[in-house]
Amino acid sequence: MKLKLLSLAAILACGLSPLAHAAEGELVIGTEGAYPPFSMADANGNVTGFDADVGNAVCEKLQLKCRFVVQAFDGLIPALNAKRFDIIISGMSITDERQKQIDFSNSYAEFPNQFVAKKDTDLAAAKDFDTLKKDLSGLRVGVQSGTTHAAYVEKVMPDAQLMTYDTLDQMQIDLSSGRLDTSFADTSAQNDFLAKPEAADFQLVDVVIDSASDATLGKGLGIGIRKDEGDLKARINQALCDLGEDGTLKTASEKWFKLDISQKCK
Repeated sequence: MKLKLLSLAAILACGLSPLAHAAEGELVIGTEGAYPPFSMADANGNVTGFDADVGNAVCEKLQLKCRFVVQAFDGLIPALNAKRFDIIISGMSITDERQKQIDFSNSYAEFPNQFVAKKDTDLAAAKDFDTLKKDLSGLRVGVQSGTTHAAYVEKVMPDAQLMTYDTLDQMQIDLSSGRLDTSFADTSAQNDFLAKPEAADFQLVDVVIDSASDATLGKGLGIGIRKDEGDLKARINQALCDLGEDGTLKTASEKWFKLDISQKCK
């Protein structure tokens, strides 16, 4: 037993993990599992959602078996580089900062972002960006830790009081209970919250913020890949191109979001 423990310790000391290399014929995918409808994991670890559908479709194109590993969002990149899984598919935006650490596939989707606020407040009535920014001054703004939403609010709205959360559920609980004034996330996640009974007194703020408004929000959603995996990146990019052309990405998008957020190869 001591020998086995020492062997595991030696593996970890080298920056690797027991999942350092994917098994033959298997692609191990890291995902958050707590960001509906992109990625949801049940009590048994089964993952569903838009990104799960994208991952399964990519695996089918590559003729590999998929296996999903659930990991907190802000730990996905360190875990990828530690070789705990082969790729990341988790609603992750392609940003310059992240590209310093890992590589990305071509973008497969892009989604707008919005704030949610209590009805009949000044913030809820904001119709343009300047008014929105002014109304956010001093307010408690909830964001998920490690996301482009957190980076964006910190950079563009420094007068807001930034509150970070490990998961959307934690953030939404604080929002509905009054411990937050507003939250910022992609429109899909916000609509998921607004569909809940506890969100009856909340609404989307009309001002839509997309990635073109600031580089902090990224260049669309991409599949995270280690920098030394050029062959895998090329194969994944080809798979995504095929899935964009044959309508698979569009179908998955409309299934989960009721609109097409998919992107085709340019």
